[in-house]
Amino acid sequence: MERLYRATLFALYQLTLLTGIVLLPVALVTERLGIRLPIDRAVVGLKEACEQSQAA
Repeated sequence: MERLYRATLFALYQLTLLTGIVLLPVALVTERLGIRLPIDRAVVGLKEACEQSQAA
């Protein structure tokens, strides 16, 4: 069960990174309009969760 949890976290982390890369042009345009996309918070949160699961 632990292996499945770690694999799922890692897959979500990778998917979030890919989403951030794909949405980069949109993020640049929206930032000019004063709107910030919270992709960075999602990436950081999943990265920390992955690191905690690896340490356990």
